[in-house]
Amino acid sequence: MNTIKETNFRFEGQTHFYRGKVRDVYTIQDKYLAMVATDRISAFDVVLPRAIPYKGQILNQIAAKFLEATADIVPNWVVEVPDPCVTIGRLCQPFKVEMVIRGYLSGHAWREYRAGKREICGEPLPDGLRENDRLPTPIITPTTKAAVGHDEDISRAEILRQEIVSERDYEQLEAYTRALFGRGTELAAERGLILVDTKYEFGKRDGEIYLIDEIHTPDSSRYFYADSYEQLQREGKPQRQLSKEFVRKWLIDNGFQGKEGQRIPEMTDEIVMSISERYIELFEHITGERFTCPDDTDLLQRVQDNTRAALNRLGS
Repeated sequence: MNTIKETNFRFEGQTHFYRGKVRDVYTIQDKYLAMVATDRISAFDVVLPRAIPYKGQILNQIAAKFLEATADIVPNWVVEVPDPCVTIGRLCQPFKVEMVIRGYLSGHAWREYRAGKREICGEPLPDGLRENDRLPTPIITPTTKAAVGHDEDISRAEILRQEIVSERDYEQLEAYTRALFGRGTELAAERGLILVDTKYEFGKRDGEIYLIDEIHTPDSSRYFYADSYEQLQREGKPQRQLSKEFVRKWLIDNGFQGKEGQRIPEMTDEIVMSISERYIELFEHITGERFTCPDDTDLLQRVQDNTRAALNRLGS
């Protein structure tokens, strides 16, 4: 399968390299980041053993579309998207929290609620909710940003107490998060979708806050189909959704949740291709565009050439 599992490029002016869970990030002259969206896939904060064809391209293209569509709300880090799998942007100092916002009781929040919790990250939740119910109002449930291992829930009060983010900056992050979620909700509705929950990451450069990383992708967000939502809730049935939750569910059904001592189930060719097909479906439904499979026989060479050309244009 023609995938990008990892890259090992060397660009002129390169000052640092970082391999994240699913991205390879090149720092250029301590001024730009060249971020390669690989086909690695993670779940429960664990990188799975096999790469998923087209996944990196799909996520990078969705993110580029929505970053452009929200640039009037908050400045973002993007300078150029020179390749379907690559974004080049401004180097920012990331805030050490991820801003998670939830409009519905799903995923991690539902699992916590089902376990008896009635407060998440300092946000109270009423009794009597069912899985996937709409919340009375969207809630922000931040997590710490872990370089390795699991991100952890954290409250606004604890973020300020630990001085992870200043109060002034945090208030701005909250305002941006709510505005972005509102725009994302509108854009989703145009595609017959409900934006259920999502996360945003922010950084700072020259005293200004920027939106960084990807937004509104199926890896960072959860979507429901709007036309069937009400009926499925009335009948107590699972929602039809566009997200990476299907990967998590497959892992859970096969005894894996990223806990110590658990083994990742075998990822057969059939499983890998089914995940790839779901990502293509996600792309086409979220963007309303037809996905074009690349015919390159050497993806790594294409990515390297396009990235190097773009960096040369930027005068790196």
